[in-house]
Amino acid sequence: MNKLTMNLMALALGVAFSSSAMAQAVARDEYKASEQKIATEYKSAKKACDAFKDNKKDICLAEAKGKDRVAKAELNASYKPSAKANHNVLVAKAEADYAVTKEHCDDLAGNAKAVCLKEAKAKETSAKANADVKEKTASANAEASTKTTDANNAAKATASDARKDAAEDKTDAQYEVEKAKCDAWAGAAKDTCLKQAKERFGKQ
Repeated sequence: MNKLTMNLMALALGVAFSSSAMAQAVARDEYKASEQKIATEYKSAKKACDAFKDNKKDICLAEAKGKDRVAKAELNASYKPSAKANHNVLVAKAEADYAVTKEHCDDLAGNAKAVCLKEAKAKETSAKANADVKEKTASANAEASTKTTDANNAAKATASDARKDAAEDKTDAQYEVEKAKCDAWAGAAKDTCLKQAKERFGKQ
């Protein structure tokens, strides 16, 4: 290898490393700029809530906080994509929706409020369970693509277990909703309602 060829290769490698470093720097700068934008938008949204009072203000604040959390999770997922990052976005959305719905439930009273809260929790539980399944399935598929047959089968089993756990979580959450609805009754009517709920969801 002559000296000219070696110099050209060194120059090419130098340019490649330099380009990579510049790309990373740009990505970091864009991330920081987006992060600052999210913080500014949250501050503005939070300030706008001062125009409201009582529970309307609480709802407004919950919405502002939820949007802020989701925006941050989405930013992180775009900056460093992964199954876990996507999972965090879905969880952030589920928790944001739950926080807002819970505040709306405060406009109700008695059994209507109790049912509202249970339904909100059931929706959050379902969304989180779905997020868990997606993450574990994505991770299992990624692992299976590079492993042996036995490892492949193990990865599939993990994904299957995740789906089973999710189904159980959803059933439990919905059962709690039905139990709350039964509280609107009394005496024998309530007992019958609870018995039917147990039978429907396979509870003892």
